[in-house]
Amino acid sequence: MSEQQQLPTFADVQASADFIGAHLPPTPLLHCWKLSESLDFAYHAKCENLQPVGAFKVRGGVNLLGRLDAAQRQRGVVSASTGNHGQSLAFAGRLFGVPVVIYGPEHNSNPAKIQAMRALGAEVRLFGRDFDEAREQAEKVVQVEGYHFVHSANEPLLIAGVGTMGLEIFAELPEVDAVIVPVGGGSGACGNALVARHFNPQVEVIAVQTESAPVCYRAWKERRLDVSGPMTTRHEGLATRVAFEMTTSMMWDLVDRFVLVTDAEIDVAVGLLATEAKLVAEGAGAASLAAAIKLKDYLRGKKVVGILSGGNASPVL
Repeated sequence: MSEQQQLPTFADVQASADFIGAHLPPTPLLHCWKLSESLDFAYHAKCENLQPVGAFKVRGGVNLLGRLDAAQRQRGVVSASTGNHGQSLAFAGRLFGVPVVIYGPEHNSNPAKIQAMRALGAEVRLFGRDFDEAREQAEKVVQVEGYHFVHSANEPLLIAGVGTMGLEIFAELPEVDAVIVPVGGGSGACGNALVARHFNPQVEVIAVQTESAPVCYRAWKERRLDVSGPMTTRHEGLATRVAFEMTTSMMWDLVDRFVLVTDAEIDVAVGLLATEAKLVAEGAGAASLAAAIKLKDYLRGKKVVGILSGGNASPVL
């Protein structure tokens, strides 16, 4: 994390809402009544799958690229992504006239997301066996090709941007008891937690990751960054093997509970959202429901929001 970077604040989220509102409408907060009946608590889905790129990250992309100065816009940006972050930058790049290069992993990539990034005008380069190898390569080309590097998590403007979904949640459901957020890099958890702490510190912010890629969970639990773990998940939106400094340090202070679910439990949640709520979710987006099911007894009687972070489902699970 750069010494010049300051951690984002609630005021930054508010300022981001003013900026983003000109480009992105609010997303629905849907009370999933059939799921609520089976869970025995009120379950609401924050439908970020209905964003223009099908995922919450577009909030951060618009907020960050829209605030680049003229010289930075002319240089263009480079980043790494398994798909949704890349789509958010590609969308914002088209909106603000910024060239975008995205490095993605050669393996475990979602072809629909790659196609979408290219359709939005991004140059997509595939490199390495996973997201982190693609990210390392993206960082290297900055020195050679002169792009402005955009990290997928360690960016205050990204975190503040995605936190705007929290403002929408509290505007519609101020009496919420818990917010469940899927974690890949942690920007969504941090943004929502900033807002929750401001409006009601008693609201529990619950992060969720898959057992097949648990590095952020381990970093949060052990309160250190130098952790390792398996990275075998099929759900590319959760597929990280390195904990990021900015988001992890924020989660240490802001996240109340962190749970792990299995890839199989996520698959079940994808199906339930489709059949019981008529919502399309990718694996990462359904992780919040998988966690809600796992915590069913603990959450009984409460009002719960699950962040349906994305709906860019792979053609083949």
